[in-house]
Amino acid sequence: MAKVKRAARPRPTGAVNVDDGRRRCKWAATDSMLAAYHDREWGAPIRTDSGHLERMALEVFQCGLSWKIVLVKRDALRDRFDGFDVQRVARFDKRRIERLCNDAAIIRNRAKIEATVSNARVFLELAEQHGSYVKWLKGLDASTPRAIAALYPLFRTTFKFMGPETTKCYLMGMGKIAAAHDKGCWRA
Repeated sequence: MAKVKRAARPRPTGAVNVDDGRRRCKWAATDSMLAAYHDREWGAPIRTDSGHLERMALEVFQCGLSWKIVLVKRDALRDRFDGFDVQRVARFDKRRIERLCNDAAIIRNRAKIEATVSNARVFLELAEQHGSYVKWLKGLDASTPRAIAALYPLFRTTFKFMGPETTKCYLMGMGKIAAAHDKGCWRA
């Protein structure tokens, strides 16, 4: 009788976090700070305009860098950007931007700093037209792949430093579209 070859057991692709044994997406399994962000924030709805400005700014600052760097500098970014208070950030002038560009505690990329200030101003414009940025965002359709695809050029033309990949990560990160998790991740 021929030996029947058993199918290999499928292995989850998410890595195991050594601290608690939970399977997580590979990007979040190597560090406790990344794991905490993944477990508590990634894909969770944001309910305030300042929360959205912070998340968008983090995505902008992350471009070309690792999430670990952004999360390490997050408290300093919050402090220097006045808690991401939309009205305050929108009023940042050239002197304030210059100070930020010389502040070693944060990511000192002028284009990203200026984009965050510009985006705060856009948040105010949208809030004036729709009652709040959150209300504007809720009005955007993300129910189909075609509707989601239409959001990428909208964000690219409305905001600074928000290309398709950054927009996709922002929309996933704040729960507007389903967050992608590795197979086997406890949040998948």
